[in-house]
Amino acid sequence: MHTITNAAELKNAIQQLKQKQAAEWPLLKEEFLNTYESLKLINIIKSTFKEAVTVPDLKTNVIKATVGLTTGIIVKKLMIGNTINPLKKLLGIILELAVAGKVSNNMDGIRSLGNMIGKKIFTKQNDSAKT
Repeated sequence: MHTITNAAELKNAIQQLKQKQAAEWPLLKEEFLNTYESLKLINIIKSTFKEAVTVPDLKTNVIKATVGLTTGIIVKKLMIGNTINPLKKLLGIILELAVAGKVSNNMDGIRSLGNMIGKKIFTKQNDSAKT
């Protein structure tokens, strides 16, 4: 912007700024309303849900986590049982989390091992049924 040296230039600059403000005001108002709508709690929940649904491996991840946690709980119950000892409870929680993490991270290997064992069991049963 150049330096204003007289009153006419000042009036002209003020007029241009007023026109610019008048042109940008509706855009600013519309952007404010869009931002306000996007920050409403229900809209935040909707957008979060939409993002979660579009995650490609959501179903697989949920299944892995569920199987991992279930396995962790079962192992904790089998190894520690019901106890009132705080040290055993802490050990049980650590064991549960460790097993859950390992199972959920290695689900594909566990599934293939289970399929292999299942095939061997059913193959042996079919062989013995044939004889």
